[in-house]
Amino acid sequence: MDRKRPDVDVISDVLKLVLADNPGSAFIQSLSYQYMERGGLSKKQLEGLYRKAVSVKSIPLAKLSTLEAIILKKPTRYKSALPAPAPLYKKSTRQGELIAAILEKFPQHKRVLFLKTKYDNNEILSSSEAAEIEKFYKMLR
Repeated sequence: MDRKRPDVDVISDVLKLVLADNPGSAFIQSLSYQYMERGGLSKKQLEGLYRKAVSVKSIPLAKLSTLEAIILKKPTRYKSALPAPAPLYKKSTRQGELIAAILEKFPQHKRVLFLKTKYDNNEILSSSEAAEIEKFYKMLR
């Protein structure tokens, strides 16, 4: 993080003052440890620190307002909803129509019945099978 004045660390000062006021707080201790280890806190962690710091009377208002400005400067991240699962194979409606038209004329056609079960089970019809369906349909006309 680039700081204009590295000797001024408002977050560290606020952490120390809140920890001095409430030394048994596990939340503040974990925030302090994480800040020292990683060098920063997330926006939600800073908001939690701010809520705790407001109740401490020994913290100057300038440090609180600076902490609030740091929080407002950080981006808010939103989790979007997962997209609906898309089917792996999209049926060709044309092939379904051709199969239905063929089976209207010849309901016992074994090859077309086989291709229809494949089509109904969402299996991918190969290009040669699709060509067969087209050929059978052209023979009907």
